[in-house]
Amino acid sequence: MNPNPISQDDPRLTLYALGEMEPRELAEFEMLLAQDAAARQAVAEIRATVATVTAALEHEPAEAPAKPAARVLRFPQAYFMISGLAAACFAVFYVYWQNQPREWETKQLIEVPLTAAKEIKEGREAGAIMALPVVPSPVPVPAVTMGRADMASASQEQAVALDKFEVGEARSAANAVEGARRQEYGRPAAMMAKASRAAPAPAMAFGGGVQTAGKDFNTEAYGYRRDNGYLRVADQPLSTFAVDVDTASYANVRRFLTQKQRPPADAVRIEELVNYFPYRYAPPAGSVPFAASLEVASAPWAPEHRLVRIGLKGREVSDAQRPAANLVFLLDVSGSMDEPNKLPLVKQSLRLLVNKLRPDDRVAIAVYAGASGLALPSTTVAHKAEILDAIERLDAGGSTNGAMGIHLAYDLAKANFIPGGVNRVILATDGDFNVGPASEGELVRLIEEKARSGVFLSVLGFGMGNLKDSTLEQLADKGNGNYAYIDTLAEARKTLVEQAGGTLVTIAKDVKIQVEFNPARVSAYRLIGYENRLLAKEDFNNDKVDAGEIGAGHTVTALYEVVPAGVELEAAPGVDPLKYRKPAAAAADAAPAAPSPELLTVKIRYKEPAGDISSKLEFPLVDAGARFADASPDFKFAAAVAGFGMVLRDSPHQGQLTLASVAEWGRAGLDQDAGGYRAEFLSLVDGAALLLR
Repeated sequence: MNPNPISQDDPRLTLYALGEMEPRELAEFEMLLAQDAAARQAVAEIRATVATVTAALEHEPAEAPAKPAARVLRFPQAYFMISGLAAACFAVFYVYWQNQPREWETKQLIEVPLTAAKEIKEGREAGAIMALPVVPSPVPVPAVTMGRADMASASQEQAVALDKFEVGEARSAANAVEGARRQEYGRPAAMMAKASRAAPAPAMAFGGGVQTAGKDFNTEAYGYRRDNGYLRVADQPLSTFAVDVDTASYANVRRFLTQKQRPPADAVRIEELVNYFPYRYAPPAGSVPFAASLEVASAPWAPEHRLVRIGLKGREVSDAQRPAANLVFLLDVSGSMDEPNKLPLVKQSLRLLVNKLRPDDRVAIAVYAGASGLALPSTTVAHKAEILDAIERLDAGGSTNGAMGIHLAYDLAKANFIPGGVNRVILATDGDFNVGPASEGELVRLIEEKARSGVFLSVLGFGMGNLKDSTLEQLADKGNGNYAYIDTLAEARKTLVEQAGGTLVTIAKDVKIQVEFNPARVSAYRLIGYENRLLAKEDFNNDKVDAGEIGAGHTVTALYEVVPAGVELEAAPGVDPLKYRKPAAAAADAAPAAPSPELLTVKIRYKEPAGDISSKLEFPLVDAGARFADASPDFKFAAAVAGFGMVLRDSPHQGQLTLASVAEWGRAGLDQDAGGYRAEFLSLVDGAALLLR
């Protein structure tokens, strides 16, 4: 007899039945199943139900016939009095509707002036009940409704497919009711059919992106980037760039590969792939916010070259040490978020974060669709149930006016600003802004202006088919924040729970790295990744130039491929002789001031989170001639991830690099795999090898 039977309510049953269980959990769960006949029977029943529902849905008409549900008549009566005939029809249906039980109350989101928001905060602290003043919006507020907590049949706790968004039998019934309710607001039933499926609609290749069934076209957008080329040290001895702790690209690439699609080249940002993984770098000592770890060995894909790794480790801040937080959730509730892996996943993700916060932290919720609205004034987490209820009641519908929501969110953050605390807006969206200021340039300039308030920004991207990756990346960069892509609840847990300190707490801002290469040791170099983070050499000492931020506990890794002095490099052609400069003078300038064993020196500038003046750190590196085989496991793993990115981007610098070699190097770094993320990477490499044959 199995001493530990599997509960019939265990969500892993559905994940296993749908073939969506994480590889690292699969083997262990199959061992449990082998000992539990009841659990095996439950899996069989789930699969049978899914097959039945899928077969039925495949034979549904493209447009579902209008249902005679009386709730579609919750429009104002004047709407139905266009003619006498319409009025008569309305009277008949109205009598029927009045006799039906009301399963939902609806709540209209309203704009609240900043002064009112502050009064609400003060009233809450005093225990008062305050009315929200209604302020006319410049455009009509969309019909954003929020179902009440008594909707037991649609309870979120009935969702059984967490990490992969598949909806089980209990959720199917709830979504059927939800689809009927949405018809009240004129939404065709055919649009809602997708919500009742037991699994997401199949994806189809489209324009290098992904297209989901039911979508007419794919509008995902990625910023163009060209791989950094080799630069001659004689011409450019300084390499300068801003750090980047974003991880969105890795999760997005994983989404494509999981769907058996090659990601678009511009979706692959190598530095974000490398920085997705934690590394065992030495922590800082004393008052400095981070420490540097340097290592050099032969480049595995070009043994005649050297590979330099620059690693930064941010100071750890425990939950108890973290300052009190003033957070504003800025949530996109427009119609484009009406997908299982968008707003429902947003709500699940934010519940994880709220449960991680302390009672003295504050949370406000601002939403935007056609206009902005206040879903929850700033509330202490001591009132956690109220915050969770406000999250649960959100629904999607309408167009997307992100600029209005940004204004409201920052106003709320400033009204409740905590000096010395964590003041941050957390934006959750697919980035599909289509009303008001919608261009990337306009939104970036708006965020740049708001960032001067001292409020930081975190951007969480969701969904597929219309993801505006380029816009979201730029908003995070200019908002003094970070950008993560949430494709599963497991990714949300990694970002908002396991790495909550790095996501919320900034320990250094405007962090820049400048590497000075010794021309006596190096003839040329190339920075791997960071293409849209490059800075002019003069920007390093200019404190007015914006750069990247490092969060508590974050690790940052940068890789350079270095061509040693004396090694020919045809890929880096020289320039014509200078007309107004004597060759002798140029040669004198290129020569080192004195012989030095150093390969290079890494210089780092940073500001304190509330400071305006930067400090500088310097770290020299001497090349002892180590082979790649002798490098540390972290070094080998970082090289594997970089090589993986080069293959996926079809980089001109990949040479004879193969995914088999990438897997070999990656396995050498598996001894430091907290969380199982490196093992997951190896499974992606195996999948990509089959896909790219």
